[in-house]
Amino acid sequence: MRKTGMVSLVGAGPGDPELITVKGLRLLEQADVVVYDRLASRQLLERVPSKARRIDVGKAPGNHRWPQNRIQTLLIAEARRGRRVVRLKGGDPFVFGRGGEECEALVRADVPFEVVPGVSSAVAAPAYAGIPLTHRRYTSAFAVVTGHACGENSSDLDWAALARIGTLVILMGLGRLESIVSTLCAHGASASTPVAIISRATRTDQRVIRGTLADIVRQAGGVRSPATIVVGRVAELGEPLSWFDTGAAELAREDVVA
Repeated sequence: MRKTGMVSLVGAGPGDPELITVKGLRLLEQADVVVYDRLASRQLLERVPSKARRIDVGKAPGNHRWPQNRIQTLLIAEARRGRRVVRLKGGDPFVFGRGGEECEALVRADVPFEVVPGVSSAVAAPAYAGIPLTHRRYTSAFAVVTGHACGENSSDLDWAALARIGTLVILMGLGRLESIVSTLCAHGASASTPVAIISRATRTDQRVIRGTLADIVRQAGGVRSPATIVVGRVAELGEPLSWFDTGAAELAREDVVA
């Protein structure tokens, strides 16, 4: 009987293909099967062996053609065929990536697995916008929530606490921006609190919108997803500390090539 293979849950990072870990890239280059999300970089997929099977299981808003249970069944089936399976996930597998659910399914099926952390957009997007999540003069704490838990399904979130925290990072919240802003203000956040929205972070078409809780909804018209929302005083540091939009990233790439 053929030995069961292995499933590696690999974080691909937020978009820039160079932000994947060395281990994650090695596993991609050795994979027999790669099961990848919608936001996976095409440059990373080019590193997959030509003989490997590539399976797109990406979910778009309102279009989940691959339900989660089907993805988990696929991972188990491919591993039981003795294959080295890479589950390539945007950001980090355990930060709103449903990696925990996939690991639970693999445990139940007695399939070996490993988790390779990735750079989450929760930290990468602010960094590429020049926003330090913590700063000695501003805050020593930050929280990360998903926009899917905001609005009508937000009963499990302590909005009064979130409104007081130094830095609040909201992932996948662009479609609920107006509700998020009104909820924060209703729970004590000042309308003058700085806000930044980083669209398509770490990519060449990254765009940053800056404002306050009072005007950010008006300014965010036309912003593309994926987008990361940062609320807090540190957001106002983004403009003076901006580096990605000044050409520094391109200079760094030139140094690597040289």
